[in-house]
Amino acid sequence: MRARTDDPPDVDALIIQSVDVDALEKRIAKARDADIPVFLTSVVPEDTSDILGAVVVDLKGAGRLDAEWIAEDAAGRPVRVGIVAGAPGAASDLLVGGFTSALPDSAEVVAEAPGMYDPAEARRDAEDMIRSHPDLTYAFVANEQMAFAVRKAFDAAGAGQVKIVTVNGTDEGLAALKDGRFSATVANSAAETGELAVTNTIALLRGEKAEADRIAKTPLRLVTKDNADLVPLYCPPEDF
Repeated sequence: MRARTDDPPDVDALIIQSVDVDALEKRIAKARDADIPVFLTSVVPEDTSDILGAVVVDLKGAGRLDAEWIAEDAAGRPVRVGIVAGAPGAASDLLVGGFTSALPDSAEVVAEAPGMYDPAEARRDAEDMIRSHPDLTYAFVANEQMAFAVRKAFDAAGAGQVKIVTVNGTDEGLAALKDGRFSATVANSAAETGELAVTNTIALLRGEKAEADRIAKTPLRLVTKDNADLVPLYCPPEDF
């Protein structure tokens, strides 16, 4: 593919990392008016007819995997769960919705706060959460960066017993699984997403992919201490 320039006709396609699809509507429309196909990653609008294709993270599925781990770990015991979400909007809402819908009947969500994908905000949320619910059993945190801050808040409050489940599968997150700071994470490799995005964009431009295959999914893997050494790197270092 050619690099983007100031001359729109030189652009074969745009690959856009999407978090809030509503915010992209005008850009997608502008690209369409210039006959530039748009390929999205992570999340897509409900109507995908205006985009070339996408590689999406199954956010509901990621939340569900963490909830299923809690169900297995709790083994039917009554448990209390706190949620530190991301920013209100499509991505976080899908993730949290997948998580809460898959929790067992024995799990009660006692607190939920929007961490805004900001570790400082997440730590304040966690401090309030553990103060109000000192008997908290599990915490679901919308990404690992916030989860580290939540862990520090819980530990400072003497709540080391709270088990944290989260999402990403970064090198730092896998290390936290191994030393017990996190109990589970859902790996969705950014490297795999990026590779699929480029490969599929080129294939669609060349007509090598069918219409039914325009929307692909990034592989998800539930990761614990037991299999932390077996997952692909979240973002492999560049080889210079």
